[in-house]
Amino acid sequence: MNTIKKVSLAPKTIETANTLSSSILETSKKRAGMIANMYATMANNDALLDAYTYAYDSFRKNAGFTPQEQEVVFLSMNYENGCEYCMAAHSVIADRMSKVPKEVTDAIRNNTEIPDEKLKALSLFSKIMIEKRGYPSELDIENFLNVGYTKSHILGLVTGAAVKTMSNYTNHIFDIPVDKAFESRTWTKEPKPALVK
Repeated sequence: MNTIKKVSLAPKTIETANTLSSSILETSKKRAGMIANMYATMANNDALLDAYTYAYDSFRKNAGFTPQEQEVVFLSMNYENGCEYCMAAHSVIADRMSKVPKEVTDAIRNNTEIPDEKLKALSLFSKIMIEKRGYPSELDIENFLNVGYTKSHILGLVTGAAVKTMSNYTNHIFDIPVDKAFESRTWTKEPKPALVK
């Protein structure tokens, strides 16, 4: 099994970031009352922070999912990618802002049965999109559509996967510490079983 050597990268501030990232950090601080550690790290590269925040906002506004469904998508993809930072952050957002029932959030976090058939299908298909790297089977697609989602929603999930690739990979490589605001929902990835050769 490959192990990644964590790389350290000094976080940027509104004062030290380039003009574009500085502006994004300033907007984030006004909206959230804080600059998340992940944003401060992403601000080391304008393309990443700009692309991430634009795609994140567009997913929220335009992908066709309710706020609760959006969180199910993000949490499920975070789980599949094993992103401890994003699982903590989105669990808090799910609890406080998107109002996802705690039993749904906890089921995703614990990889147990989700007590809502439509959200369960959404979570499963979100995980499949990550696990199969965008190659769901015809049956996977049929099962997703059968609970009331559309082909347009599949494209929304492609957007969600792009957003999570940017955030999850950044957190994996730079091992970004969870902000105090998210510590109440700290999550630890279960080790995956070793592949038999």
